[in-house]
Amino acid sequence: MTPSALSRLRAALLAAVAWLCLAPAWAAVEVNQAKEAELDGVRGLGPALTARILKAREKGPFRSWEDFIARVPGIGPTRAAQLSGQGLTVDGQGYALHIPAPPAASAFPAAPKAPPMPDRPDKPLAPKP
Repeated sequence: MTPSALSRLRAALLAAVAWLCLAPAWAAVEVNQAKEAELDGVRGLGPALTARILKAREKGPFRSWEDFIARVPGIGPTRAAQLSGQGLTVDGQGYALHIPAPPAASAFPAAPKAPPMPDRPDKPLAPKP
């Protein structure tokens, strides 16, 4: 392969990678502005869930993902993360699944101390005849 052909191939690959990285930004669907058909186009949203979203949105725009999860029955953190991965946004933001950190080691109670060992003779006892 000539250096110029290799250069063109490298440029084409870089352009393809850049396009793939930017594609989710083009596919974003803002839950506060999307029409029914746009919401139905998000993988993971069907007609029933779309109807619940639109009904909850009638009461006012969703302020955050937490607000969205609280107001739309059938949406929990796992589904929110899935929908966000498909391009759904709330107030322009994607959802990051919040996994609580494990408690600090000091938060666990201390293990009980072992009882003292009984005194043992230095020499083993002789077996009984």
